[in-house]
Amino acid sequence: MDPVRLSVLDRSRTREGHTHPEALRDTVRLARELERLGYHRVWVSEHHGVPGVAGSAPTVLAAAVAGATRTIRVGTGGVMLPNHRPLVVAEQFGVLESLFPGRIDMGLGRSVGFTDGVRRALGRDKGDAEDFEGQLAELLGWFRGASPTGVHARPAEGLTVPPFVLAMGEGAGIAARAGLPLVIGDLRNREKMRRGIDHYRDRFRPSVWAAEPYVVVSGTIAVAGTPEEARRLLIPEAWSMAYSRTHGTFPPLPPAERVEALTMAGKERGFYESGLTGHIAGTEEQVAHELETLLKETGAQEVLVTTSTYDREALLDSYRRLAAITSG
Repeated sequence: MDPVRLSVLDRSRTREGHTHPEALRDTVRLARELERLGYHRVWVSEHHGVPGVAGSAPTVLAAAVAGATRTIRVGTGGVMLPNHRPLVVAEQFGVLESLFPGRIDMGLGRSVGFTDGVRRALGRDKGDAEDFEGQLAELLGWFRGASPTGVHARPAEGLTVPPFVLAMGEGAGIAARAGLPLVIGDLRNREKMRRGIDHYRDRFRPSVWAAEPYVVVSGTIAVAGTPEEARRLLIPEAWSMAYSRTHGTFPPLPPAERVEALTMAGKERGFYESGLTGHIAGTEEQVAHELETLLKETGAQEVLVTTSTYDREALLDSYRRLAAITSG
């Protein structure tokens, strides 16, 4: 297939029998390998109070990743802006860009805490996400020196840190009005994703940040020697998602063989089977074909891979195979 810009979001997923610190170190180690394989970016995520995710402070983790690498772009997928004051976010990214100039991305999302308890701990509620567009404008203003308060964001003011909007639903319209690159998923609902991309391109307003639309499609991609091996990479995350839907908490990833031995209730089994479908998974030839179709359908300039699984060696092998088939 033709070469494509390929990036990775690693969520620092915790695994049964392994600690949160191990998950964070796994992310840093993976970033080094992704750099060696020629990936364009590596991003980290923000989750609070989730047993299955160690990444709660994305700008801190991004600093560790950037410090351990030399050339790959490093960023967040994303900082959840409603959880923070825009000034503080600007300062954090100003520090990152100052330390690692020309390598930092600022991926921004509009989600708030996963549960009522987390939202209370953060001092936020669901309604805070409704002002995401205003929060975004304030954040970008700190880089331009446009605050009416007379305060200056140091060292962010005057720096250029590329912003991206993580979009589900109306986020595509917000990205278009702000003139920012769009990151959109997921691959399991292609029609909804295409509608969001069309909406974004139709309404895009050029800005100082981007002269034209830029689309990053994100989702799970698994590549292995056989279709069965690729499918097994999907099993831990599919079960964890099903468990969270039926029990209200997102657990660490289990080994695939443990999931295969489980007896699941009807509702949980339904969520699990659904979680295994719609992704791009298979051999190199199968994945190359599916990726070509995806890029033709969406016209995306970049693919952000978000795969999580228990077996980190198998995950790295998947990324090696994917890099080989997309490098031209």
